[in-house]
Amino acid sequence: MSKKRICVVTGTRAEYGLLYWLMKGIELDKELELQLIVTGMHLSPEFGLTYKVIEKDFKIDKKIEMLLSSDTSVGITKSMGLAQISFSEVYEDLKPDILVVLGDRYEIFSAVSAAMIARIPIAHLHGGEVTEGAFDEAIRHSITKMSHLHFTATNEYRNRVIQLGEQPERVFNVGGMGIENIKRFKPLSKEEFEKSIDFKLNKKNILVTFHPVTLEKSTAKKQFQHLLNAIDELKDTNIIFTKANSDTDGRVINQMIDQYVMNNSNKATGFTSLGQLRYLSALRYIDAVVGNSSSGLAEAPSFKIGTINIGDRQKGRIKAESVIDSEPNSENILNAFNKLYSIEFQEKLKVSTNPYGDRCASVKIIEKIKKINLENLLKKSFFDINIVKG
Repeated sequence: MSKKRICVVTGTRAEYGLLYWLMKGIELDKELELQLIVTGMHLSPEFGLTYKVIEKDFKIDKKIEMLLSSDTSVGITKSMGLAQISFSEVYEDLKPDILVVLGDRYEIFSAVSAAMIARIPIAHLHGGEVTEGAFDEAIRHSITKMSHLHFTATNEYRNRVIQLGEQPERVFNVGGMGIENIKRFKPLSKEEFEKSIDFKLNKKNILVTFHPVTLEKSTAKKQFQHLLNAIDELKDTNIIFTKANSDTDGRVINQMIDQYVMNNSNKATGFTSLGQLRYLSALRYIDAVVGNSSSGLAEAPSFKIGTINIGDRQKGRIKAESVIDSEPNSENILNAFNKLYSIEFQEKLKVSTNPYGDRCASVKIIEKIKKINLENLLKKSFFDINIVKG
């Protein structure tokens, strides 16, 4: 019996970390063949050429260059078009039985739309989520409608995918992909971690990741400056920055990080990418994740640390009690820090739980893909929910 060809696409460092154990499981399964396509930021010198990290773990079947050296809306749209052309050619060569994608980025939209036209079934991970401040929101739900199997992180997200018209028997709540990394990776000791980043931790330490709010016009610089101003008021606190993605105005934030680290090298350091092991190790030794990254909502709660979630980028996502929401201005952010270090909040952290579960999602996903007849997936019927008319 021939193996099922499972094609996985990755375009960002964070996404690769979430997909790692799924790809490893596919690679080790005797009934499946892993096909790996690497694109987007992985191939960009500006974002750390992270495909080199992937090559140490997996055989890369295809690399798709698509990022133009521009983070304007025009540049990103052109990148999407270039990607769609390239994906169509790659699919013709690889002939996968199913495409597996995660999330909501524009690279993945191009990959999925090309696969839909090529009549390749699509499995979508982390659908049904809400991020009202980013155009990822529309991309995520669009990918849901082009996909044929759905693996969500919570029951609420499963219900939302069904609400979009997907058949319930094709929508599976498997838990968050990031939880599996936490359970499986052996973290670095504090000394090993400090050595790996060439930076000493302080009495207090925070990890900052801030991305542009893509549905707002040119707010990145102003909002990030407010965050830096608030950080400057903190005492005995060291800061580890991880840089922004290749979104609209992402380079603005990254330039500000470089300047801040240069001016404050005694208390700050910055990285294009920490990589999965160092990132998860960092969460063991810091007090909070600060910014607007989904990791602060999905992974940080498992470490019993706080998250200061700034602005609207993650508005609508399910949040643990360990998350403190803040407006993107210095005063509100400082108030959030005061709450973070309060005795009451620190006690609350001890009993907080992660709403994204504690399971190994990759095992469940592989089980479903192996059982399902992929040849009968392409044609879908719209699932109508019963609405009581007033």
